[in-house]
Amino acid sequence: MQTVDIHMHLLSSKVSFNRFYDRAALRIFGKKMGMNYKELACNPHKAYSDSLIQNIHTSKHLSKSVLFGVDARVDEEGNELHRDQTVCASNDDVLKIYQAHPDIIIPFFSINPMRPDALDEIDKYHALGFKGAKFLQNYWGVNTKEKRYRAYFEKLKEKNIPLIIHIGSESSVHSFKHCESIEMLEQPLEVGVNVIAAHMALSYSALKPYKTFSSRPKYFSQEYFQLIDMLQVHNNLYADISALLTPVRAKVLPHLSRQYEIHEKLLFGTDYPVPFSTILNSYDLPYKKRFALAKIANPFDRYIRTILEYFPENSPIYTNYKKILDL
Repeated sequence: MQTVDIHMHLLSSKVSFNRFYDRAALRIFGKKMGMNYKELACNPHKAYSDSLIQNIHTSKHLSKSVLFGVDARVDEEGNELHRDQTVCASNDDVLKIYQAHPDIIIPFFSINPMRPDALDEIDKYHALGFKGAKFLQNYWGVNTKEKRYRAYFEKLKEKNIPLIIHIGSESSVHSFKHCESIEMLEQPLEVGVNVIAAHMALSYSALKPYKTFSSRPKYFSQEYFQLIDMLQVHNNLYADISALLTPVRAKVLPHLSRQYEIHEKLLFGTDYPVPFSTILNSYDLPYKKRFALAKIANPFDRYIRTILEYFPENSPIYTNYKKILDL
């Protein structure tokens, strides 16, 4: 079985891994994610990009991957307010990787709708072969419900460009909480854009660990259940399972695997390079199985083989990408 990863990040060409979160994750998870820590320290962007491509090429189960960066936070005049040195890879960074590896990379652009030239930028990158768009509106402080963004979504609809929107908690960058809500889906859905809600709209709180890690549905975030309902109402709404192997999200896998009525709307994704553990996690797999999965060297195959424990090979989640990607 082979599939397409709908959710993978390219890191910034200026990435330095100076943040405590990055350094800790790399030291603990770097090898398991197929990355060499010493090479990352010397030339981080090249080492990361090379390992990403190598891991896709050597994967038994992953044939291609959607790849995107994240635009900077800007004001209404387009002046840059903040550019995260780790996640804010540019569209041109993505373009270089795509042009070098068009057989395995599906480029998505990330264009902040507050940019005065945002519509022209959509035209530019669509003409260059970009197949979709990625929003991190919670980092940008963009409330997608505002009418001033309607023209942006109409442009995506006109060109049949799908849009991935981050919904739920964010821990990698500063996040405006009011821009994490499921309401961020409303206007692009109304316009008719094919929308992909990332991470199953799961939220969590470090202040309530008993809820954060509990596999009891009554402790799941309410927006997770709202999303399940919305997937059955909106023909143009999909959801990806990216980052569902992180401990704060894996708890939902037993429940989600039984929601057969929405499996036709779920898309496989990893959220690479977000680290994950097959052993220390909140799902219900027996420890013998967890240790066996942990031995799989390729991080994408390890992710997919774990998801296969909940969604077997004949599950539509591995082929649903064909409904929204023109490959």
